[in-house]
Amino acid sequence: MSLLLIRHGETPLNVARVLQPVDTPLSARGVEQAHALARRLARLGIGAILSSDLARALQTAEIIAAASGASIETTPLLHERNFGDWRGLPYDRLPRDPLTMREPPPGGESTPAFEDRAAQAFALAVRRAAETQGALAIVTHGLLIRVLLERHAALPVGLALPTHLGNTSLSVLAKASPHAASLLNCTAHLDPTPELTDDARALSGG
Repeated sequence: MSLLLIRHGETPLNVARVLQPVDTPLSARGVEQAHALARRLARLGIGAILSSDLARALQTAEIIAAASGASIETTPLLHERNFGDWRGLPYDRLPRDPLTMREPPPGGESTPAFEDRAAQAFALAVRRAAETQGALAIVTHGLLIRVLLERHAALPVGLALPTHLGNTSLSVLAKASPHAASLLNCTAHLDPTPELTDDARALSGG
């Protein structure tokens, strides 16, 4: 079966392009996006869910769990990168681009520390997948998914990572090494309802 990498639903601060505090919840639109994703995933035989415990990811995981009957395990290893004192500030007014800088923002997490944590998260996910009958859903955040795809997945030859990871996007990896990707950043479950389609102007990390 598969590892399902899932980004949380939309939040008000995604749309406002603000780096998010840890307690940021889904917007009403984000909740509906999560329900649309849950209906899609209900057909995929989810055996278990591994989720970030930040509110926006856990809300998304709980909606998926309600539709699939799968249990949820949370871990802080799946948190978004910690932007420290810059959380709650408008992204476009910051003195540096926090999504690409390698050094830590004030009070935050450097890129090497974040990448190390992402590696620990992926190792945990691989262990849980080996113990799971069916697919393992991994509910997390945009930058964390990007690191997992860049450093821990085998992408099809000639296929570049998308510059924007959509809210409730689904990427599918094989459970076994080299964890070949068969689907990247798919939000087809939102297409039948135009008012739920992903906003490409929103932040896809942070």
